[in-house]
This record gives sequence, C-alpha cells and structure tokens, in this order.
Amino acid sequence: MKLPRTLRAAVAVAAVGATLLLAACTSDPLAQQYLNGDNKGYISGDGTVTEVAEADRGAPVQFEGTDVEGNTISSSDYAGKVLVLNFWYAGCAPCRAEAPLLEQLNTEHQGADVSFLGVNVRDQADTALSFEKNYGITYPSIVDTDGALQFAFSGTVAPNAVPTTLVLDTQGRVAARILGRVSEASILDTLITSNLAG
Repeated sequence: MKLPRTLRAAVAVAAVGATLLLAACTSDPLAQQYLNGDNKGYISGDGTVTEVAEADRGAPVQFEGTDVEGNTISSSDYAGKVLVLNFWYAGCAPCRAEAPLLEQLNTEHQGADVSFLGVNVRDQADTALSFEKNYGITYPSIVDTDGALQFAFSGTVAPNAVPTTLVLDTQGRVAARILGRVSEASILDTLITSNLAG
C-alpha cells in the first residue's frame, strides 16, 4: 500500500527527531534490547500504517471499560474528538520504547480536540499504574485483560499485535492503524491532524 504524500514527507523529516527520542529509552534495558534488534523471541508488528478511506470506515465503535484507577471510561466520553488508542502491556519491549513518544504527542495536542487512551491487554491495574508513573504517562489506560475492548475492534483494522495504535476519527470510526511500535512521532501526528481536518 502506497503511503499518501503527507505521510511520506513526515517519515522523511522525522529521522533527526528519532535519534533524540530513542536516547530517552536508553535507561530501560528491555526497551534498549528491542531497539538494538535483540527481541528475545518477542514478535510484534512491523510498524505498518493502514489508513481507512472515509467511505469505508463503517459504524462508530462503541466500547466501555475501567481504567487503572477504577473509573469507567466509554467511547461516548470522546464524542467529537480524534481518539488515539494504544494497546500495550508493561513487559512489552516495543511498548516501552514508544511510551515517551506517545506522551510527547499527548502533551503537544493538549487543548485540541484530541485525546489519548491506553488499553492494557495483560496487566493488573497496579502493574499498569506503576508503568504509567515510571514513564510519565498522563493519559488514562483501560485494563482489558478479558479482551472485551479488543474484541470491539476485531474488524479489518483490529489490534492484531502489541503494541498497536488506532486513530479514531471525530465520529468514533477507525481511521488508521499502526501495527507495531510507533517509530516516528511525525507519522502519528500526521494521522491525528488529518483526521482533525476531516
């Protein structure tokens, strides 16, 4: 699948920023092993970006879950906003490697009609909360160890690997998926802003 010109340009410009971002992960041995290519048998997605044409997005995805602090979160909380959903768990090396980048983008989009939401697919709330504190994650995460939220997205752009990041448009429909680690902030940023404009 050929990437749109805006995404190709974003990828080309991002090379310098990638070096700075990766430096932030060097204090985490597991993330560093992943970045060095030493995956210790871990298999994840390859970072492939899939965009869904607006005419093909189908119905808005409805979901509900409980975050790490026991609060109920549902799709209706994000009505009219672009929502970035990141599927992760604490022991996932590429999840650790991308965490600073996701928080960076979350911070940059504060005040805009953009929200970030994590979906922890494996850990109990205390483990997920510890991860968030260690990595400075300020957006909430739903604990989805039973797979209910993952099942809600089990269509053509399902979160088939961990990590996976989905971008939902302002109507709550899946507009894009990054299967694997978000390697460049500019790629995800382009997906976010293009859906704000649309």
